[in-house]
Amino acid sequence: MNPVIDVLMKRKSMRAYEQKEIEAEIKAEILKATLRAPTAGNMMLYSIVDVTDQKIKDKLAVTCDDQPFIARAPMVWLFLADYQRWFDYFVASDVQALCREGKIEMRKPEEGDLFLACSDALIAAQNAVIAAESFGIGSCYIGDIMEQYETHRELFNLPQYVFPISMVVFGYPTRQQKDRKYTSRFDQKFIVFENQYRRLGREDFDEMFRETESQMTPKEGIANFGQAMYTRKFSSDFSVEMSRSVRAILKGWMKGG
Repeated sequence: MNPVIDVLMKRKSMRAYEQKEIEAEIKAEILKATLRAPTAGNMMLYSIVDVTDQKIKDKLAVTCDDQPFIARAPMVWLFLADYQRWFDYFVASDVQALCREGKIEMRKPEEGDLFLACSDALIAAQNAVIAAESFGIGSCYIGDIMEQYETHRELFNLPQYVFPISMVVFGYPTRQQKDRKYTSRFDQKFIVFENQYRRLGREDFDEMFRETESQMTPKEGIANFGQAMYTRKFSSDFSVEMSRSVRAILKGWMKGG
C-alpha cells in the first residue's frame, strides 16, 4: 500500500487525547511540512498562531461552541487568512508613490483576495493534519473559530486584513478514539461529475441517505435526515452566530476597501 494513501484513508477526527506532550522534534517536522503547502503565487497568504497559553485554550473551549476537549489538546494551531502582511509590505514599499505617478488609486484587499487567502490557509492546515497523522498524532478541525469574531479579534490581536478561517487541535489519540468506527462518506457518484455540475433530485437523495435514515433514532417532529440536519446544523444557534460573525469580519475587511 502506498504509505501516503494509507495515511489519508485511515485519518479521522480525534477529540480525546492521551496526557502526552507532542515532542518538539515532531512538532518542528509537522510545521516544516505545513509551510511546504501549495500557495497562490508563493505569497503564503496565511499565518499560524501556535496557542500555548492554557488560559487561551480554556477560553477557546468556551467561545468555540463549548467544546472542552480543545482545552485538553496538547497542540492548538490557529490558521489565519492573512493579507495584512502583504498589504503592509506594499505600504512599506511605497506603492502609494507608484500609484500616484500612474494616477491610479492604490487598491486595498477585497473579497477575492480574502477567498484566495482562505484557500492558502486551509491548504496549509490540511498539510499539518496529514503530517501529524503520519506521526500517529490525531487532529480535529474547529470551524467554530469563525464564531465570536469580536472576542477572537481581541484575544489574538487580529488586524483588519486577517481572518480566523480555521483552528486545528492535535494530540496522541486515546485507545477509544483509535478504535472508534470510521464515519462513512457519500458515494462518489453524488460528488464527482464529469465536465459539468449536476443538481441532485429526490431519487438521488433517497439513495444517498437511505442507509443513514435506516439507522436514525425516531424523534418527535423530525420526519427524515434532511430535517434533522437542518435543525441540528444549518439553523442551529452556533450556525446563526457563525454567519453573524463572518458578516462582521467581512464588513471590517471591506471597510475603506
